[in-house]
Amino acid sequence: KMDVPYCIVKGKARLGQLVHKKTATAVAFTNIKNEDKNEFAKLIEAIKANFNDRYEENRRHWGGGIMGIKHQHAEDQHRKAIAKEEA
Repeated sequence: KMDVPYCIVKGKARLGQLVHKKTATAVAFTNIKNEDKNEFAKLIEAIKANFNDRYEENRRHWGGGIMGIKHQHAEDQHRKAIAKEEA
């Protein structure tokens, strides 16, 4: 919505390495040194391409239309009962 680049990192320890601590839960960059701006721009570009622009793809989709084995058997019995009534 506000086009803020974000990235999900696997594990708090990986973020901790970034700030030279044991673990970190979140990191926000406020000031960037001039010598690091080029590298930071590349990082932001990669983050936007992999997370922000692919939001709909990465969203979790529930289900998949595959019913459990018990429900499949119950459904089969229901269909057979309906077919028997019609016949």
